[in-house]
Amino acid sequence: MSLKDSAQKPTLVISEGMEAGAVDRLRAVFDVTYDPDLFQDIPALTQAVAQADAWIVRNRTQVRGPVLAAAQKVRILGRLGVGLDNIDMETCRAMGIEVCPATGANDLSVAEYAVTMALVLLRGAYYSNRDVMDGAWPRNRLQGREAAGKNFGFIGFGAISRRAAGMARALGFKVGAFDPFVPADDPAWNGVENLSLADLAGWSDVVSLHVPLTDATRYIVGAEFIAGMKPGAVLINSARGGTLDEAAVIAALKAGKLGGAALDVFETEPLTRDAGDKFRDVPNLILTPHIAGVTQESDLRVSGMIADRVIAAFA
Repeated sequence: MSLKDSAQKPTLVISEGMEAGAVDRLRAVFDVTYDPDLFQDIPALTQAVAQADAWIVRNRTQVRGPVLAAAQKVRILGRLGVGLDNIDMETCRAMGIEVCPATGANDLSVAEYAVTMALVLLRGAYYSNRDVMDGAWPRNRLQGREAAGKNFGFIGFGAISRRAAGMARALGFKVGAFDPFVPADDPAWNGVENLSLADLAGWSDVVSLHVPLTDATRYIVGAEFIAGMKPGAVLINSARGGTLDEAAVIAALKAGKLGGAALDVFETEPLTRDAGDKFRDVPNLILTPHIAGVTQESDLRVSGMIADRVIAAFA
C-alpha cells in the first residue's frame, strides 16, 4: 500500500518508548497506536499488531511466537536500536516483513560508555563516598591506574569498537582487537593489534565486548578466557547478555583476579531482584540497566532514523 494510492492512513503500532518529536511526525502519516508499555500486555499487543501495517519496537518487545504470527499485515518492523535477538528474523523473512534496525545511530553513545567505564574501573576511586563521609580518608587504598600506556582490547571490531578505539588512542591506550570477520588486510587494523582471542586475554588491561549474541559468541568470555587475563585487568560488557559468563566474572572479582567489571547487559533482562541477588556485595562491580546506547542525543538519532525508514516504506 502506497500513501499516494490510498485515502486511508496505514496503521502503525509503537510498543515501546520513542522520542516524542518522531512520534508526532509518524502521526502525520499513520494511524498510530503508541503505548510505551504495550509490550507487557501480550493480548493487547497481539490484537494491535493484527491490524497494523507497520510496527516499531525497542529491545523488550518479543517479536516471536503468537504475537508475530498475528502480524500478517505488517510490512516493516522498525527496531529502535541495533540488537536483533528479541526478533525472530527467520519468521519475519518468511512473512515478508522488512526489519530495519537503527544501524549506527547510537554508536557514539556506546563507544563513550565503554571508554568511560575503562577509565572509571582503572582509576578505582569512585566507590569511596561512604569512607570519605565517615572520615576514613582512604587515599592509599584508592591509588588507581592511568590510561596512558595501557592496552585496550576489543572483542569484535565493528563500527562501535572502531569509534571507541579512536577515543582510547587519544587517551594514550594501545589498542588491539579480536575479530575473525575483519580481513587481515582491512585498513581498520592500521595501528591496531590483530589478536587471537587467547592472545587478547593475556595482552589487555581492559577488555570490552562488542559482539552480537550467537551460538559462536555465547560465553565467549568465560572462565577459560578470564583465567588467561592479566591479574587486575578490567572487563566491560555493553554488547549482549549471554556473551559473558556472569558466574565466572563474579568468581574472578571475589577472588581478586579481575580489577573490576562494568556490566550493562545481562542474561536476564530486565534484571529482576532474584536474578540480581548474585551480584550483591561483589567488589569493584558497576551495573547499569542496558543504557550504554541510550542518551538524549542518541534517542533523537535512533527515533528519527526509524521514523524516516518507516515513512519511506509507504511513500
